[in-house]
Amino acid sequence: MPPETDAPPANELTSLQQRVAREIVALVRRDNYKAGEHLREVPIAQHIGTSRSPVQSALRHLAALGVLQQDANRGFFLSVDAKDWDGQVAGLLETDDPLYLRIADDRQSNKLPDEVTEAELMRRYEVARSTLRKVLSRISEEGWIEQSMGHGWRFLSMIDSPDAYEESYMFRQSIEPGALLGPSFLFVPAELKQLRREQQRIVDGGYQTMTPIELFESNSHFHETLAEWGHNRFVLQSVRRINQLRRLVEYRQASQRAPRQTQAAEHLAILDAIEQQDFMQAANLLRAHLDGARRRKLRDPGVFSQAA
Repeated sequence: MPPETDAPPANELTSLQQRVAREIVALVRRDNYKAGEHLREVPIAQHIGTSRSPVQSALRHLAALGVLQQDANRGFFLSVDAKDWDGQVAGLLETDDPLYLRIADDRQSNKLPDEVTEAELMRRYEVARSTLRKVLSRISEEGWIEQSMGHGWRFLSMIDSPDAYEESYMFRQSIEPGALLGPSFLFVPAELKQLRREQQRIVDGGYQTMTPIELFESNSHFHETLAEWGHNRFVLQSVRRINQLRRLVEYRQASQRAPRQTQAAEHLAILDAIEQQDFMQAANLLRAHLDGARRRKLRDPGVFSQAA
């Protein structure tokens, strides 16, 4: 268990730094890091898709919480096993920027129009322009809003209805299995072994104890890694973009735990086929996996209750 510290509260981090800290915690817990392992800033920044600066701030915050130790010359190392990252640290996985969540909920429930101004949003949420812009910048990075003329913003397509959800899965079924059959597909044995550990952990009971964020991130990590092995930049960009949009819906499905075990077992079967270099079988299993997930999600009347 991490020692007691006088670490500053997470809300003193910027929204970007909070998100990066959450993703670092999810990464460390997902991969079950041990005390003494090195957290390298550049690979983390590349994995999250951000610059080194917010990664450094997040790592310093985690060090203040007592789970990392900073070496002036070599960087940050775990001082506590990932399985013991609890308390304030694990709490990072349960929280998100309140303003971000309010905007997301209002947009999904059609309370915000397609185009808004910063002045309108500042009045609606009673926040300063600097606070609002930080959140809008994050939303822009995630791809569901873009800046228009002046201080205006235009919301882009989201997964905010059963039709949109089905369209997203049909799109994934058309590109993800094909990447496994492309001439440039090449899996990395070490990464496959790591994916197998992650998915086996879920099957063996992790689906009951992991947070919704951890479960979703493990799922998205699996699909993005397969896309990376395809060495097709457009497929990878598309899979990452869809995952960013899925987060808004799937983080709210906290009670949907049993399907996660089924999905992880299907992931393991796909990995078995890839390891045996039976890529046609792997592609067929992946297509069936995505179709099954689509059918389960669309049968659940609570998936879009936020938008009802």
